[in-house]
Amino acid sequence: MGTFQKHSSGPNGFRWNDADAYLFDIDGTLLTTRDGVHRAAIHQAMREVYGVNTTIDGIAYHGKTDLGILRAALEGAGVSGAVFEERLSAALEVVRREVDANASHITPEICPAIPNVLHHLQTEGKLLGIATGNLQSVGWHKIGAAGLRDFFEFGSFSDHRETRAEVFVEARAEVRQRLGNAATVCFVGDTLADIRAARHVGAHIIAVSTGIYKFDELLSHTPDLCVASCAELLAT
Repeated sequence: MGTFQKHSSGPNGFRWNDADAYLFDIDGTLLTTRDGVHRAAIHQAMREVYGVNTTIDGIAYHGKTDLGILRAALEGAGVSGAVFEERLSAALEVVRREVDANASHITPEICPAIPNVLHHLQTEGKLLGIATGNLQSVGWHKIGAAGLRDFFEFGSFSDHRETRAEVFVEARAEVRQRLGNAATVCFVGDTLADIRAARHVGAHIIAVSTGIYKFDELLSHTPDLCVASCAELLAT
């Protein structure tokens, strides 16, 4: 199975399948969802816990964590930082509760070639994990609904982390605990935040334009590899 190098961002010798561990974002990278279950849960949390009838419409939420999305939406609705922090745990419980109750309605669309790429990496003996801005239960519900759960050995989520960089730091630490400090890590994501976070932790990053960001925009931020979809990774 060959290595696809056409869209490499520079002559750094990066080969996409040489890392020891691969950590995947969920939304826009592994799958997309249009069912509204996650969004509705966040809206319910803001109404129920903060007494604010607002939505996340207009929030630049791609690449943000669930905590960051909540903060941005509530700040825009006039909720103070102190009140946000005081009620955050209760709000996250509402998000989890609502997604749990409506998990059967999650209808993910798997991004191109994802099962094939995951199977290839798993067969090669790579450690596979999740690194996402979703809450843990929310993320696993999406992965489970897509039939991808068996590929992943662990996940790093946003239950106690507000930035993607913090999520990536935890994910890299988990890899080192499992494989040792010399283990090489490659993140796979669809946003500029994924690229920045991977650079923050000193890891490789494959950027895929299956989310809202166009290929050229991702490429301009110099990921190790930029592809239109993960199908290109398995091109011969």
